[in-house]
Amino acid sequence: MNMRERMAANLPYKAWMDGLAEDRLECRKKIYKFNNMSPDEEEESLKFLKEEILGKVGGGYFNIEKPFRCDYGYNIEIGDNFFANFNFVVLDVGKVRIGNNVQIAPNVGLYTAGHPLHPDSRNSGYEYGIDITIGDNVWIGGSVCVMPGVTIGNNAVIGAGSVVTKDIPENAIAVGNPARVLRYITEEDRDFYFKDRKFDVDDYK
Repeated sequence: MNMRERMAANLPYKAWMDGLAEDRLECRKKIYKFNNMSPDEEEESLKFLKEEILGKVGGGYFNIEKPFRCDYGYNIEIGDNFFANFNFVVLDVGKVRIGNNVQIAPNVGLYTAGHPLHPDSRNSGYEYGIDITIGDNVWIGGSVCVMPGVTIGNNAVIGAGSVVTKDIPENAIAVGNPARVLRYITEEDRDFYFKDRKFDVDDYK
């Protein structure tokens, strides 16, 4: 396998070989263009992002607030109805698969990329990318870091400032560094919009 194939297979690879450096440069040019398009060009900029940078985007609502950063773009797959706030960073050395109805707060990083722990191995130039998967109906709070190889289950909520190093089950609320399950979302949560504050309208269900 060449280095591009090794990267795609989540194996150790060297990032400057077999056209990968050229791919990253091309992505940076496109990201620069996207991030510098005027707010008056929102429709055109999002169309450019979907068609020229990202690997796959579903239907319905879609928005990524500027600035946005990624390594390759083509390794990012997003489902229906997606929103990411300012300073969304995706190191998509491995695949990043995002489900439907996902909301991402500001300053979130999805990091598939990593380096060996031992300095000799690290100094060899080998690095790796391990896929990240985010399920449907997930809300990721501000300044969260999701680390290589993590899967976040459907309907989960990740509290602001968390560092997610291990898989998070479905319907879990996880917080902390490293993130741990605080509790699970229940039917009783449906009637509250924030802590103990109940909805004062009827059309939220």
